[in-house]
Amino acid sequence: VTLIAPETVYFSHDTEIGADTIVEPNVWFGLGVKISSGATIHAFSHMTGASIAENCEVGPFARLRPGADLRKKAKVGNFCEVKQTTVEEGAKVNHLTYIGDARVGAGANIGAGTITCNYDGYSKFFTDIGEGAFVGSNSSLVAPVTIGKGGYIASGSVI
Repeated sequence: VTLIAPETVYFSHDTEIGADTIVEPNVWFGLGVKISSGATIHAFSHMTGASIAENCEVGPFARLRPGADLRKKAKVGNFCEVKQTTVEEGAKVNHLTYIGDARVGAGANIGAGTITCNYDGYSKFFTDIGEGAFVGSNSSLVAPVTIGKGGYIASGSVI
């Protein structure tokens, strides 16, 4: 494990980090964080109750909330929040995005500014984004909704 500035990183007592992981400055690991080998955690990221698989990339300025499950080679970029969501192998949630109560299929790409609208004021609902799907920037996915395998959502859409 490489800590770029260890004096600025906070670890919970139960944090698990695999070999060859890089942690940049000012990262906060809350309870229940497990990181497999080869991951990169960029600066100013904050995570609690998250599972991060091999060779994932997180941040900078990312927030992973409980139930965030990043599979092999997944990416959650800058200014993203992920909660109770599986981001499958090779999927990208690159920037300025909220994904909650969802599944992002393998190889899918989520454009900047996309949000899952998972709460109607009473209940939370699930969004399922299929393998290889493309969701254009500034899209709102109003749950419950399913985007099929290879689906294409144009920028600015409300689905």
